[in-house]
Amino acid sequence: MKVAVVGATGMVGEVMLKVLREMSFPITELIPVASEKSVGKSLNFGGLEAKVVGMQTAIDMQPDIAIFSAGGSTSLEWAPKFAAVGTTVIDNSSAWRMDPDKKLIVPEINGHLLTDADKIIANPNCSTIQLVLALKPLHDKYKVKRVVVSTYQSISGTGVKAVRQMENERAGRDEEMVYPYPIDQNCLPHCDDFTENGYTKEEMKLTNETKKILDPAINVTATAVRVPVQGGHSEAVNIEFENDFELSEVRRLLHEMEGITLKDDPTTNSYPMPLYAAGKNDVFVGRIRRDESQPNTLNMWVVADNLRKGAATNAVQIAELIRQRNLVSA
Repeated sequence: MKVAVVGATGMVGEVMLKVLREMSFPITELIPVASEKSVGKSLNFGGLEAKVVGMQTAIDMQPDIAIFSAGGSTSLEWAPKFAAVGTTVIDNSSAWRMDPDKKLIVPEINGHLLTDADKIIANPNCSTIQLVLALKPLHDKYKVKRVVVSTYQSISGTGVKAVRQMENERAGRDEEMVYPYPIDQNCLPHCDDFTENGYTKEEMKLTNETKKILDPAINVTATAVRVPVQGGHSEAVNIEFENDFELSEVRRLLHEMEGITLKDDPTTNSYPMPLYAAGKNDVFVGRIRRDESQPNTLNMWVVADNLRKGAATNAVQIAELIRQRNLVSA
């Protein structure tokens, strides 16, 4: 397949290229796309050199699939132009996620909904993906009523400039700051911009996207916190069900869920951590325990590499699903 990666020189774009290689995605021609300042540069892809091109050049090449990781405004402008020439776009920004005409896809959950008419497919927010993957088997069995989630999100979710800010702070260099405060030795209860209701956009993404992917009847409230960790998002999740559960059955359901690795043994200090999840494609779940303050309620801890399953891996899995089911029109 002819595949374009838009934002190929960025942090997520680089991971997308790595995941495409690791998953042996059958690319006959790679089209790396980036801003004008990067056009003409060469990227190494599995030992082959690929020249970076601009947007219009990539459209003229009519790729089968274009995986976008270049920001919402870029996607709003260019994704429809790719779709107009028959390219299936998988977009990693927030631009299309809540569009009622666009599908918001986590392959293990709702990949079966895709058809060849879906030319722009939304990749959910990183923190949403790991949350809904862990909720899915439990919702099917016990019916989730309400979720209270607190996230501990790595600086890589902000981008390379945030990583540079923390590195500069640790080295004692007074350089450009992406965050309004220092991030090293600190936690910021501030992921993305604040909205009129006092929540941040990141917190509202967790609420709205979970409803769209799983069930609009699920009530979600979130607090998103940026922590001085370079890679990997963690989530403390409190789930109230309509029906009661057995912890052994909860563990079995999570163990059997595709894309989930259960890491839950307090006797050996076995629980998910960002360090453990780094570079892995699964979502890790542990610290599973009953909330003893009210009935039918569960606590768990969910961790994933946000640049992997939270972005690149999920997008490539969507592309693989499209390929397997022959949903491209080219």
